[in-house]
Amino acid sequence: MTRDEIQKAIIAIFADQFEIDNPGLEDDLREVHEFDSIDAIELLREIEILLGAQLSRDEKKAAMEIRTINQIVDYVVGLDARRRSED
Repeated sequence: MTRDEIQKAIIAIFADQFEIDNPGLEDDLREVHEFDSIDAIELLREIEILLGAQLSRDEKKAAMEIRTINQIVDYVVGLDARRRSED
């Protein structure tokens, strides 16, 4: 997937799953949209579905400091690249 495809998919997840339409790419999701730890767990599940693979404990732990859409996209791009290099 390209970065643009991943960004569109993440924004669609936010609209469909969290009812957050058009979040700013640099919005602090916790402050601006009251995105909490339960939402983060649900997002990680959606990312697993997007990638078609389960995330490891370390991968999930690395996601806990993410605050913005751009950071989420960077995270997913990195996961996707690692998975492709492992194949």
